[in-house]
Amino acid sequence: MKEWTKFALLVAAFLIFYFAPINAPVVTDSLMAGLTLLQEYARLHVLTCLVPAFFIAGAIAVYVKKDAVLKLLGPTTKKYIAYPIASISGGILAVCSCTILPLFTGIYKRGAGIGPAVAFLFTGPAINVTAILLTGNVLGWDFAVGRLVAAMIISVIAGLIMAAVFRGHDRKNTETGFATGMQGDLPYSNATVIVFLLLQLGVLIGFGLSIEPLLKGFLLSAFLAGIAGIVIFVYQREDNLEWIRETWDLVKKILPYLFAGVFVAGIIEVVIPREFVVGLVGENSVLSNLVASTFGAFMYFATLTEVPIIQKLMGLGMGRGPALTLFLTGNSLSLPSMIVLFKIMGKRQASVYIVTIVLFSTAAGWLFGKYF
Repeated sequence: MKEWTKFALLVAAFLIFYFAPINAPVVTDSLMAGLTLLQEYARLHVLTCLVPAFFIAGAIAVYVKKDAVLKLLGPTTKKYIAYPIASISGGILAVCSCTILPLFTGIYKRGAGIGPAVAFLFTGPAINVTAILLTGNVLGWDFAVGRLVAAMIISVIAGLIMAAVFRGHDRKNTETGFATGMQGDLPYSNATVIVFLLLQLGVLIGFGLSIEPLLKGFLLSAFLAGIAGIVIFVYQREDNLEWIRETWDLVKKILPYLFAGVFVAGIIEVVIPREFVVGLVGENSVLSNLVASTFGAFMYFATLTEVPIIQKLMGLGMGRGPALTLFLTGNSLSLPSMIVLFKIMGKRQASVYIVTIVLFSTAAGWLFGKYF
């Protein structure tokens, strides 16, 4: 049945493109917007963000000791330990809602509880240091602090809800750890693994630094040299090959869906008139915040681009509450990331997570617009 469904969709797509008025301005503009966003995403994010993130996720899945993950983020860890760590651990990464996916997949597959893993998934793109600093400089520090506090609170609430609803998932996770590749933990010290991951994080963060090119090149070269040294002189060949296989497996599972979602997001950005959206979010009502939350959930905002976009929308009349709501969902969700989440987490878990984020982001924006 699945093969017939795929065949039917392929035939339908062919007929639409064959008979559709391709020269129509709306169709042409929509397709060009999708291709432009896809090209921009591939040019700006694949090499500098996604590739390092995939390698980090592969390293987590292979080298990080299961006991260490379970101790900090596992389903049996004390909530006052697991959730604060999960809610702040993504703060140092200047990543978007798509780049965080391979990192989330890495800890998710190594046995992290679904609650702490979800908290990490939400706050990773929502509270990265670069975005918070830019928000404060452009829109004011009340916005920056509101964004930071709201994201951390929502991440914990969403995690607790997911853990309560999907207790069976955590029981299964405790038994299997979602470990892939090699069975058991590898014979490397915690210090070695931590340094290896920190060097890779240095590469990921280093690509996004706006500093003098010579200094940037020196830092990246130093980080890469450190990674190469550990790979060559410390890790065994078969373990390195498993790391590459795990990384490539993540690329195959995530990247095609990611690119398809980015293309569709570019089309939606043209099809939905901006004036219509701004007209719906001019006041700080629950409905306006819900509209902003839903709009942000489907749109794709590359890291830091949400700040000038929301600044412009506020100049056109967007309320403060809906603006904060758009910050929260615009960074943590997007059509590309939701497509991937359905693939990674399953329909039920992904649906509950998405609805929870949309509703609590709406509430946070409404409260912020009302009292601040």
